[in-house]
Amino acid sequence: MFPVVPLQATLTLTFVALLLLFLAIVTVWQMVEIVDATEKRALTVFGEYRKLLEPGIHFIPPFVSATHHFDMRTQTLDVPRQEAITRDNSPVTADAVVYIKVMDAKKAFLEVDDYKRAVSNLAQTTLRAVLGDMELDDTLSKREEINAKIRKELDEPTDEWGIRVESVEVREVNPSQDVQRAMEQQTSAERKRRAMILEAQGERRSAVEKAEGDKQSNIIRAQGEKQSQILEAQGDAVSTVLRAKSAESMGERAVIERGMETLESIGHGESTTFVLPQELTSLMGRYGKHLTGSDVKLDEGQLDSLEFDDETRQLLGLDNIDEILGQIDEEADLDVEEMEQEAQAIKEGEDMDTIQDPDEVIGGMSDEFEGDEEEWEEREDIETETETN
Repeated sequence: MFPVVPLQATLTLTFVALLLLFLAIVTVWQMVEIVDATEKRALTVFGEYRKLLEPGIHFIPPFVSATHHFDMRTQTLDVPRQEAITRDNSPVTADAVVYIKVMDAKKAFLEVDDYKRAVSNLAQTTLRAVLGDMELDDTLSKREEINAKIRKELDEPTDEWGIRVESVEVREVNPSQDVQRAMEQQTSAERKRRAMILEAQGERRSAVEKAEGDKQSNIIRAQGEKQSQILEAQGDAVSTVLRAKSAESMGERAVIERGMETLESIGHGESTTFVLPQELTSLMGRYGKHLTGSDVKLDEGQLDSLEFDDETRQLLGLDNIDEILGQIDEEADLDVEEMEQEAQAIKEGEDMDTIQDPDEVIGGMSDEFEGDEEEWEEREDIETETETN
């Protein structure tokens, strides 16, 4: 027979076994430490620093050990908004962001109580100090310079803590309300000034364009007047030459007929005594000979027109009439083509200095006829004398 165990003893043994099992589970839980890949942990036993636990599974003394977590990634610290007085006594407010990374977890554990709070407080004081050493305009425009100065001031103390400051970014720098209103007024005044300058430049440009247009219009008008004067002068020259050529065709017969008309008008007068000049007497004699056929060519039957002698023809320029007319027509065509080319150049915006001066053109055309002016005057005198006779 088996011995009979009392019920109370059985319960006691079961409780002890469960207690031992629980203690074993807790002990194993305390002995195993799992470290993530993004962190390191500082191990202390009885409050004494022992080592850094790298990522992975570690077995540590149970119940007497403690671990402290350190994130090895880049961390962001917000620097609260700070008030500062610039060098020119202008109040400003600014806030920033600091990016840090734990480089030595042992120093971060042993050298500083809370490295995040320590870096944040240091960044706040440094931000106020940097803004206080700068002018207001510099704080608003030189953002990169402020960042570099703050980072430089944070590097030395954070290195002793095993922390590296990777960058500092100032997010906002705001002057006081009074300063902002003054800056807005200044900006508005500057914009008005620029608008006035642009308007004045526009008016000036418009005036220049208008003056340039008037100049081109005057040049074209002068060219037209020049051509008109040249053509008028050429017309007068052609008229004079044609009159001279007509006088050549009249000859002596026309002179005699004009003389007889003059005698007829004298005969209508009341006077019975007439004094005739020698030229008229000679004219009557020649006319009488013509009627009797005494000293004219018998085979002609009438008095022919006599041609001018060589000296008179040279004086009148009768031999050069066709040449003169051709030169006039050629010159007129050339001037019209030049005027059209110059007008087209003005329309296309070419340099006005390339357009020939109207006075020079008129002077050149006048020089061409200057040599013939005396001949034309002599021709007119001869024609007038002929008509008088």
